[in-house]
Amino acid sequence: MIGLDTNILARYYIDDDADKEAQRQRLAARRLIESGQPLMVSKSVILELEWVMRGYYGFTPVQVASVIQHLLVQAHIRFEDRASVEQALSNCQAGLDFADALHHASYKSCASVASFDDKKFGRRAKQLGLAPAIVKPS
Repeated sequence: MIGLDTNILARYYIDDDADKEAQRQRLAARRLIESGQPLMVSKSVILELEWVMRGYYGFTPVQVASVIQHLLVQAHIRFEDRASVEQALSNCQAGLDFADALHHASYKSCASVASFDDKKFGRRAKQLGLAPAIVKPS
């Protein structure tokens, strides 16, 4: 099994073809990902890929979700804590920031999640009825 770094996935999904090296890397990423050999993606790589796509390249949340969904349906690609990635994607599509959604999904065995972000993250999680609850420490 081969673990994939963010830059491999970014080259595969983002066609910026800035120079010949980027083009070469894109072809190499395509050969690797489409080879069918066992691959693995960690949660931190998914989180970083989302940030790169949204923050650097200006992808919309819908475009990012489409990429993550495409990865999830690849039979030869395994994910660290796949259930949390799937839950985060679902909660992101319902209105949570992807990073917050992934953090929240990773705390599924906790009684609550402590956060000072009670406006955006906490309020939206409460509206969605997500458990564990987001609590603001006092």
